[in-house]
Amino acid sequence: MKNIAVIGSGTMGNGIAHTFAQFGYRVNLIDINAQALEMALNTISKNLDRQLSKGTLTEAQKTDTLANISSFTDMQAGVAQADLVIEAATEDLELKLKIFRNLNTFAKPEAILASNTSSISITRIAAVTNRREKVIGMHFMNPVPVMKLVEVIRGYTTSDATTETIMELSRKLAKVPVEVNDYPGFVANRILMPMINEAIYTLYENVAGVAEIDTVMKLGMAHPMGPLQLADFIGLDVCLAILKVLQDGFGNPKYAPCPLLVNMVTAGKKGVKSGEGFYDYTNGQKDAPVAVKFS
Repeated sequence: MKNIAVIGSGTMGNGIAHTFAQFGYRVNLIDINAQALEMALNTISKNLDRQLSKGTLTEAQKTDTLANISSFTDMQAGVAQADLVIEAATEDLELKLKIFRNLNTFAKPEAILASNTSSISITRIAAVTNRREKVIGMHFMNPVPVMKLVEVIRGYTTSDATTETIMELSRKLAKVPVEVNDYPGFVANRILMPMINEAIYTLYENVAGVAEIDTVMKLGMAHPMGPLQLADFIGLDVCLAILKVLQDGFGNPKYAPCPLLVNMVTAGKKGVKSGEGFYDYTNGQKDAPVAVKFS
């Protein structure tokens, strides 16, 4: 397995492409937007420069990594020779189903089709293909080149061979794969999102302010980042989408998103990506943002 195709050139897609390319795999990065692809390649180059400055990468390794990545706006051409295709598009069910219907036609029969989804059912995605045993979840963490975990989600029809292949491939990327079964939110977001949602409720009910809530969790629970800042980093729109998947999947009101989160996303305040969420990022200092006042 040497040829990898990645669908989507956003934060997760370019991080996945970067990681595979750094470990010597040939990567086709695919996006319908040529400008987005150009931005992705620039991001990868800057992240490689950051690794260079930290001494974790050589100039030759940077050159080789970039040489391993090709960009495509044509999905059919980009996936034709891929041994593994990883979909890293927006967390939208209908979009993912459309992509996998196309991949089922465009990718070679023996190719494994993976989704980087953080909450959507792999079994449901696999159902639109005629290779259900070869469809699997490969949920990387952000930032992909740094974070060690890969949550490997086994759909109801995913084969042992496919699962074992992806587990071993993840190890070859110096990641730690953890196999989980296909239920809403899997493990990571089933636990994380209710905590973030509860932190938002704590703010909404005026128990404490943004900085105070995050400080309690950082100093009291040894979290490297408070839940509200983490929500900004993930994207409040993404948090909202995942909570809705949990609520719909389990039919349990405990997963209902806080009204404050709904209002913020509706108002376009999505966190780091929009410049403001629970913190203000307009000064460009993502490591030291200013907490927004809600009362």
